[in-house]
Amino acid sequence: MNVLLLNGSPRPNGCTARALREVADTLQAEGIDVNTVQIGIKPIRGCISCNTCSTKGKCVFDDTVNEVAPLFEKADGLIIGTPTYYAHANGGLIAFLDRLFYSTHFDKAMKVGAAVVSSRRAGSTSAFDEINKYFTICGMPIVSSTYWNEVHGFTPDDVERDLEGLQTMRNLGRNVAFLIKSIALGREQYGNPASEYGVFTSFPDGLK
Repeated sequence: MNVLLLNGSPRPNGCTARALREVADTLQAEGIDVNTVQIGIKPIRGCISCNTCSTKGKCVFDDTVNEVAPLFEKADGLIIGTPTYYAHANGGLIAFLDRLFYSTHFDKAMKVGAAVVSSRRAGSTSAFDEINKYFTICGMPIVSSTYWNEVHGFTPDDVERDLEGLQTMRNLGRNVAFLIKSIALGREQYGNPASEYGVFTSFPDGLK
């Protein structure tokens, strides 16, 4: 069992990295393998809606998105970390996630997902909501903790003093591990829940 962690911060050793490390250490203590990818410093462009991925099976821009896609496919869980910029997630991370989720056509249902957010003071809950929407659109159960999955501080040393935030990260790691193991047991006995496809409502008759 393994979890993919994405650090969307441009600071590989910053506050977001400190939070993710607390989660990663807890996951490993629970017997879950961890693969952390630093994407915040990558030059990532946004989706251009060319739909080339529908025929090629990968994004037309052959960059970090296509490198991470097979890691995502193999993972049992995905944890996305981001700093807070103007009450939202890092713009480069959002461009990355738009293309990653849209260009990958494998079944994401029952892979667990969690957002981890860092902020100096405020704006983090809207960034938290923004990340969680990627999970809810494709059947990925969202993992919560004993508080919103966030840490506070301007520097990693500040985060070290956010004892409740680090506690929240450890509890998140335990919950992720528990849910991954529980889903694996449920899949063995019952299989994945059935999903219906084929209906695509776009109300074309109302557009003149």
